[in-house]
Amino acid sequence: MVVAPTPRGAEWFPRARPDKRGTKLAAGLTIGPVPVKNPALSLAAALILAGLSGCTSLGPRQLRADQADYGRSLGDAKKREILSMIVGLRFADAPAFINVSNIIAGYTFTASGGPSLTLAQHDMNTAALTGTVSFGDNPTFTFTPTTGEAYAAAYIRPLSPTLVLPLADGGIPIDLLLRITMQSIGGLQNGSMLGGEGAGGSPGFFELIRDLRSLQLAGEFSAEYRETNKVGHIWFVLGAAKGEPERGEEALSGARRLLGVQPGAAGYEVTMGPESSSGTIAVSPRSMLAILSNLGAEVDVPPAEVSRGATMPTIQLVGGESRHTVVVHSGRKAPAGAYVATLYDGYAYWIDSGDFDSKYALTVVQDVMALAEVSDTTKAPVVTIPASP
Repeated sequence: MVVAPTPRGAEWFPRARPDKRGTKLAAGLTIGPVPVKNPALSLAAALILAGLSGCTSLGPRQLRADQADYGRSLGDAKKREILSMIVGLRFADAPAFINVSNIIAGYTFTASGGPSLTLAQHDMNTAALTGTVSFGDNPTFTFTPTTGEAYAAAYIRPLSPTLVLPLADGGIPIDLLLRITMQSIGGLQNGSMLGGEGAGGSPGFFELIRDLRSLQLAGEFSAEYRETNKVGHIWFVLGAAKGEPERGEEALSGARRLLGVQPGAAGYEVTMGPESSSGTIAVSPRSMLAILSNLGAEVDVPPAEVSRGATMPTIQLVGGESRHTVVVHSGRKAPAGAYVATLYDGYAYWIDSGDFDSKYALTVVQDVMALAEVSDTTKAPVVTIPASP
């Protein structure tokens, strides 16, 4: 930038600091004192200095916004994926598990500007400031499908009790956890998508999980993880430390009766199998695919879809349990405030935002799926955010 020679007697524009060499800007330009008589020129020069000196890195601001926004977006996308798979399995569609493995936030920010000075006689000096600013947001997402051995390990094989049952000691209600992850406990059957006379489950199963929940609330139940020779085991501890209840005696006696175990033991080892023995509790865990399929069997579908043979009737539970684990509604259009919604074959399926129990149950399903997907080769999504414009 070239500045005209200083006329004699001109006023000087105040400098940002007492440096006769001028102010060094980030753009590599040097603006020295500019002689003016017209106040408009002083204002224009001030705007130039303020604008150029404000061109700082956008990295910190981008990180603050993107870290929360991308985290929330990934969570919302997972909820929609789970709901879509639940509904699809209700109609016998095979699910496809696709994970976001990489995100690159592609920002572009450019700004240019400069002064235009006109020096004339008779005190008619003029100044103008011109510039352009452009911003673009073009993120790149990489999706990785789960196939082969990873697919079988995560979704087809039954979940290990040592993987999911410790969640109960982390605060998750034991009745909800068992209802989602177990097909049977001590020979008592949970509801099943296969249909038939036992599709609604055994009345004793729902009575048992209610008793265990009562004991959990009273502090008389825990699912302890123990290791023997570096092999993990789960033990159900019922009652107080001495083996007798301080509270919830009725629930304790009911749970022991339904499980077929005797009082006095410090705990009962959880094993995989169809029936319990005197000192163990047998469970049959579901696979992740079975969890989603059974949730799908509870989805409220339009009667016309059942009539035309597109799906089976909704499973009706037994044993005094009438509420489904995750209540999914259907209709031609989802309400605007739905917690999560998806479309399938011309109908909308959604979970109400005011249904806390269904939202919490879906969150537990999401947590269990995250545990099932963990392997030696599992990698969390990588989010790359540019540190400067």
